[in-house]
Amino acid sequence: MHPGTIIRFDQIDSTNAEARRRAEAGQTGPVWLNARRQSAGRGRRGRAWEGEAGNLFATLLTTTRKAPAEAAQATFIAALAVADLLDAFARPGAVTIKWPNDVMLGGAKAAGILVESGAHAVGGLWLAVGIGVNLAHAPEGTERPAAALASHLRPDIAYPPSPEAAMEVLAQAWAEWAGRWEEIGFQPVLDAWVRRNATLHGPCVARLGHETVEGVAEGVEGDGSLRLRLADGTLRLISAGDVFFGDGV
Repeated sequence: MHPGTIIRFDQIDSTNAEARRRAEAGQTGPVWLNARRQSAGRGRRGRAWEGEAGNLFATLLTTTRKAPAEAAQATFIAALAVADLLDAFARPGAVTIKWPNDVMLGGAKAAGILVESGAHAVGGLWLAVGIGVNLAHAPEGTERPAAALASHLRPDIAYPPSPEAAMEVLAQAWAEWAGRWEEIGFQPVLDAWVRRNATLHGPCVARLGHETVEGVAEGVEGDGSLRLRLADGTLRLISAGDVFFGDGV
């Protein structure tokens, strides 16, 4: 699959907002929107995403004919692409993924992924796959520890890549995983994602839109949903939410 065109901005409100504007104007992509700075970057559940210079802020605008439930699998592709990007520069074994799409360095969050979608005028869905990666700086005062690639580099690498160089690596990694997804299906993506995930079993708390549930994680379903066994023995399938693993969560 072609990695797509890259359009660069010195500053923008939000690359996801720009992708939405372009989609609603009829553009189909694939095109990557890459900004040096964002003034209104967003994370999951409306949170702000800090936009320090030296980090990567990008959104892929693309379209798909997949059903909405399948299109949501793009978040797993994005996580794998970010993990591949970080792997190219980080110490061996430092990169992991926490369900569903938090890419971690040394156990701390190093990237954020936000996938938005809508019906496209030409048919199918437009996808805005927003990705922020802490290359040079990690935000402070976050709910859970954050990390930057600069603190986890391989011994033979002195500096993290520039946002422009990282963008090229990310676009290529996305194209490779998305190509497998389109040609073979979700299973090879899920298999690779599971291999990078060390926290699919054990005590777990999931903050959903309207409730918080607690139980024991029992891996994932074939569509990537988290299997959560509640105290009363019932099984809940969690498709989206903020999830925390480990004793004492």
